[in-house]
Amino acid sequence: MKTILVPVDFSENSQKALAAAKLLADKTGARLLIMYVYQPFIEHIALPEYTGSLPIYQQLEDSYREKLTEMVLSARQQGYRAEAVWETDGIQPAILKRTRENAADLVVMGRTGLGGFLDKLIGSSATGIALDAHCPVLIVPPQAEIIEFKKIVYATQLEFDEKDVLLEVAALIRQLKAHLTLLKINSDEQLNIQPDSQFIAEIRQLFDIPSQDIIVKAADSVMGGLEDYCDKIKADLLVVCNRDRNFLQVLLNGGGLTKKLSLDTHLPLLVYHLKQS
Repeated sequence: MKTILVPVDFSENSQKALAAAKLLADKTGARLLIMYVYQPFIEHIALPEYTGSLPIYQQLEDSYREKLTEMVLSARQQGYRAEAVWETDGIQPAILKRTRENAADLVVMGRTGLGGFLDKLIGSSATGIALDAHCPVLIVPPQAEIIEFKKIVYATQLEFDEKDVLLEVAALIRQLKAHLTLLKINSDEQLNIQPDSQFIAEIRQLFDIPSQDIIVKAADSVMGGLEDYCDKIKADLLVVCNRDRNFLQVLLNGGGLTKKLSLDTHLPLLVYHLKQS
């Protein structure tokens, strides 16, 4: 991992996201691109009460630039390779553009909490970015207390070939020196067509994962089962694999597990993307 993009809005939760990115940078040596997306003020000529207010908004822009600079300087003083990124596009387009232009290996961002307007604005984009980015995305919810990444749970369906994603996850696990558990939740809300034994045998052979670290449990809902298990073992991170879904899958399974988790889970969530052949 060489580059981590960290969108911030200077809220408390984006500070948590930056702290999580620093933990990952400690283990991987990645540089941090700390990014702020400014929403520029456009004076509306039809509203005379706004006339002459641009200097105020210039001051506001200057204050945000100063905050970004201070955040980057602080990271550098702590020993991180950090750079500032300033954008003025819409939040989601700007972040997606920067992931491509800077060849980011990971995006780390906070999700909507109980903060101010900017926190809600950037947090509301987290789900779309997680689903559309070309690289993995780590979403840090407001409840999370990021101390370390030692116990990591990978949510698998054992229904399709996930080897490419598992290779990436295994590489990250080695860098973090963490423990990985593969977890499948059986629930009536999710299709279960392929025999689990086939995929379990392949995974054990390719990745040398002990049988006790591949767990299959039943629950009323997949999301509830995942969260209950992670809470039970005090997992630091939940990893999911997102893939394109056709119309029938959406009809049968709703909006998708990744979207539900990215919106609602109280766990730090790392989203990988399965490249379709």
